[in-house]
Amino acid sequence: MRPEHKPEQITDLSRLKAFTNPLRMSLYRLLYAAGSATASQLAEQVDQAPSLVSYHLRKLAEHGFVSEAEGRSTDARERWWQVVSEEGWGFRESDFAGTPEEAAAVGAVTRGIIETRAAQYRTYLDQKATWGQAWTDAAFSSEWLLELSPAELARLGDEFGAVLQRWRERGKAARAGDTESREHVSVHLYGFPFRP
Repeated sequence: MRPEHKPEQITDLSRLKAFTNPLRMSLYRLLYAAGSATASQLAEQVDQAPSLVSYHLRKLAEHGFVSEAEGRSTDARERWWQVVSEEGWGFRESDFAGTPEEAAAVGAVTRGIIETRAAQYRTYLDQKATWGQAWTDAAFSSEWLLELSPAELARLGDEFGAVLQRWRERGKAARAGDTESREHVSVHLYGFPFRP
């Protein structure tokens, strides 16, 4: 049986608050996609000074989200960074429902995540013509309206997670030899209650 891959669950408010800064969220996402990078490389992508990016990477490291990438540096001045876990992180709102400060942090982080995802999708839409027919035909966006209980919604999320984990492992295995036509692919799945 394959080991279960789960994101780290954040339960400490100070760790969650590390992601209330939008630049830190962007840096983490870029570093996750790249595997490893220097502050200078990331600074070019976010149009910020390398010293500011370095500061925020150190803050993420203090909270255990990123670390120095061993063996990547070619000189003493160059510092490579990587995310600590390929499984990422998550949190339950109920773990932060005790105070207004906790609720505000959850709101800020959640809005930041949604805004980052929406910006990423808008960028794809703006650049769609440059991707070519194979990629635009393969890309998808859909919405399903279901009637579920909270337990069923949680199970649906677990099933989606298992499917995506299999595809992530497949992509990592193929990366070793077959890099032709491979790109980073972002999959955004949302499941939430609503009342019409």
